[in-house]
Amino acid sequence: METGDNSMPPSQSHPSLPPALPPAPSPRKSSRWWIVFGFVGIGGLMLIGLMMIGLGSISHGPQLARLDGKFYEEHTIIDKDTHDKIVAIDVQGVISSSDLDGGGSMVERVKDQLELAQKDKHVRAVILKVDSPGGEVLASDEIYRAIQKFQDDTGKPVVAQMGSLAASGGYYVSAPCRWIVANELTLTGSIGVIMSGMNFRGLMDKVGIQPQVYKSGKFKDMLSSTRRPEDEPAGEREMVQALIDETYATFKGVVRKGRAASQSANKKDGYEKDSRALANDWETYADGRIFSGKEGHRLGFVDELGNFDVAVARTLKLTGLTEANIVKYQQPFNFGNLFRLFGKADAHAVKLDLGMDFPRLQAGRMYFLSFNVVQ
Repeated sequence: METGDNSMPPSQSHPSLPPALPPAPSPRKSSRWWIVFGFVGIGGLMLIGLMMIGLGSISHGPQLARLDGKFYEEHTIIDKDTHDKIVAIDVQGVISSSDLDGGGSMVERVKDQLELAQKDKHVRAVILKVDSPGGEVLASDEIYRAIQKFQDDTGKPVVAQMGSLAASGGYYVSAPCRWIVANELTLTGSIGVIMSGMNFRGLMDKVGIQPQVYKSGKFKDMLSSTRRPEDEPAGEREMVQALIDETYATFKGVVRKGRAASQSANKKDGYEKDSRALANDWETYADGRIFSGKEGHRLGFVDELGNFDVAVARTLKLTGLTEANIVKYQQPFNFGNLFRLFGKADAHAVKLDLGMDFPRLQAGRMYFLSFNVVQ
């Protein structure tokens, strides 16, 4: 019997098994820092791109003008081979003295654009593009006076071109213009004044709320929303109505004076037959009613029927030009305005765009406003 070591060499043991694999490296800890850096990098590139676009627009784009610390760009709407210009100024939405978007109030913007048009020797006239239901009494009056002063100081005509709506305060700012153009279907008129308020005293009594009022005189809480109607002092309603009537008389005076000045200037330049004088019974229609541009033309509130092209053609005639560049002044994109909007308390609110800005009416404040349209 043979004896010996029958074990196989290590290299030949278990020939069917593959050689042992080297141990796998230890897993690395996952990190998401690259995501953060990616977003930061993309944001930085976008910011640099916007800045480059802004610098490009200043260097090679529209002409830039500075006025009282604010910048305006001059954009060309219609480009002609001439140095003569006609400036188009928008009065759109509710006329207000409030700064709604961080770029200044409507009153400030209209005044700024008129001042820029006055300083530019190449500007020969202004077209006021009105699409508004009216608004605050004082804001409307300030724009009216700015237009009147611009025409008196420069001799450059302002032509009002009414869009879909130019009612109440929208007509107030159009009245001083040298010429008024409206579409047949434009809604205009609504000449009048309104002041409104709410009385909640009945509801307060139901829920057990008792107001405590201390005043220096019997009229100090005039138009109070918490006072019982029967507690209204004698003569208060007559005082408020007298204030409304006084402002209404001012409105009619603006219409009368503006249309008469337009007729006088048109007669002097030989355009009297083309323009329209107020009808003898025009005050009958100045009772707050809305009427069409066609009816306004018949009554003398409007000089000519047509659209923006008609307004441009008429402006060329009034200035004796055969052609002109049509330009607009616009405020360029400003990061400061954007940040100011973010800082507002109501910046998170969502706005529903219905084609016009509905006003936030304040009790006790008078408005040149067409309620027939906005309510």
